[in-house]
Amino acid sequence: MPLYEHVFISRQDLSNAQAEGLIEHFGTVLSDNGGKLVDQEYWGVKTMAFKINKNRKGHYAYLRTDAPAEAVQEMERLMRIHDDVMRVLTIKVDAHEEGPSIQMQKRDDRDDRRSRR
Repeated sequence: MPLYEHVFISRQDLSNAQAEGLIEHFGTVLSDNGGKLVDQEYWGVKTMAFKINKNRKGHYAYLRTDAPAEAVQEMERLMRIHDDVMRVLTIKVDAHEEGPSIQMQKRDDRDDRRSRR
């Protein structure tokens, strides 16, 4: 099955538990349609570059999935009509990277960045 990475932003006025509950909800949508949730990360509340629906901040979540295209389309459809989800980004990848995403790594662990002057 194809591998996908998803990032979605939910409204800032949700609690952390509600935001993490959205991850579980969309994971069950995938599993009901024949896919599986490989990994999930809750990145927390972050400030956005511009306002979306009059919100300056949002709860960011990251999902790694192994699912057929129909399951991903159904999950995206439900995300787009859900009131709490503001934005969705889905990318098809060749392979999932091992370990945490770059957002979850500490700044000291990021050795590929150039040194500051």
